[in-house]
Amino acid sequence: GGYAEYCVLPAANAHLVDSSMSDAELATFCCAYLTGEHMLDRARVAAGERVLISGAAGGVGGGLIQLCRARGAIPYAITSQDKADAVKALGAEGVALRDQGDWVAQVNEMLNGKAIDVVADVVAGPLFKDLINLLRPEGRYTTAGAFAGPVVELDLRTVYLKHLEIHGSSQGTRQAFARLLGYIESGKLTANLFATYPLSEFHQAQTDFMAKGYIGKLVVMPDRFYQPTR
Repeated sequence: GGYAEYCVLPAANAHLVDSSMSDAELATFCCAYLTGEHMLDRARVAAGERVLISGAAGGVGGGLIQLCRARGAIPYAITSQDKADAVKALGAEGVALRDQGDWVAQVNEMLNGKAIDVVADVVAGPLFKDLINLLRPEGRYTTAGAFAGPVVELDLRTVYLKHLEIHGSSQGTRQAFARLLGYIESGKLTANLFATYPLSEFHQAQTDFMAKGYIGKLVVMPDRFYQPTR
C-alpha cells in the first residue's frame, strides 16, 4: 500500500504533527527513526552513554545518531570515507572509516581510553565480531538489520565472560512513536532527505536505492504532489 496514491488505515494509527516540515521530510521519520528509537529503548540507552552505530549513512543509522543526541547519549559512527562529512553533520561525535585501514583502531583512537556502552548495529556480517569485542563489560548490543549478512561469527565466551546483553529489535511501540513525534515537534530532529521521486518514476527510485549512492532517505510521492529535491 505504500506505493499508492490512496490508502486506508485505522484512525488510531493517524497522528497530527505540528511541524513546518514538508510531507516528504516527515515521511523520512516513521519507519527508520521509529526502528532506531525502539533499538535504543531495547538497549536502555541513557544520557551520557557512548553508542557505536554501524551503517550510519543509512536511514536507520542516521536516525540513530540524532536520536542518541535527543536523549543525551553520545553517538560514534562507522561509515565510508565518501559519506563521513554528512554523517558528522548529523551529530556524530566521531566517525570511523570502514574502507580506510583498521576501523577498530580508529574507534579506539576516537574513544581515547573511554568505552562503548552500546552498539546499535544494522549491518552485521563481517563487522559483527569486532563490534561485540568493542563493548565494555556489561555492555549491550542491539540490532534491527543485517545488510552485510545475517550469518555472523560469535564466540559465546565473549558474551558470558563480559556479561553482555544482545537485543533483537523490529519496528517500534506506540510509546516510542509518541516520543518520536515530540522530538520532531520540539525541533530535536531534522529530516535526512536525500531525494524525492514521482510515483511514475518508481523504478528509478528502486534502482537508485539499490545503488546505495545516497545518504539518508529516498521518498516516492504521488505525481500531483511531487516536488523535486535533487
